[in-house]
Amino acid sequence: MIGFFEHQYLSYKKNHIKNLLALSKVDGSVHDKEIKLLYKIGKRYGLKERQVKEIIESKERFKMNVPDNHNDKMNLLYDLLLMIYADEVVDKHEIDFLEETVKKFGFKKEMVKWLFKVFEKGTPPPSDEWREIKEEAEQRFVIRG
Repeated sequence: MIGFFEHQYLSYKKNHIKNLLALSKVDGSVHDKEIKLLYKIGKRYGLKERQVKEIIESKERFKMNVPDNHNDKMNLLYDLLLMIYADEVVDKHEIDFLEETVKKFGFKKEMVKWLFKVFEKGTPPPSDEWREIKEEAEQRFVIRG
């Protein structure tokens, strides 16, 4: 039996994959490379292959789940950008999805162009740089109430 906090963390990880899957579907088709990436990210988050498969095969229509904190929001944006570049085609629907996501996360719209520069030609920044990028994003793009 899993405790409350383990259940919460499992839900968080599954929601992360659901958010990525929602993005992969916005252009009308889910590419094989996107599916591979979903499994890879699921593994990184400690999900079993069958858990990722259940999410992918679900007929449920996913809506964006907004993470609770800045770090989790930025990590989701990182993986969303990986998904956008996975099939080597950046579709307008994917950009619109990312703009809507940034807005829901409480960031300024200009953040999207900045993120595409950070992920120049689909190459993600190294993890040590990503920490600095997260801090810079918080300084420059968080909409203060």
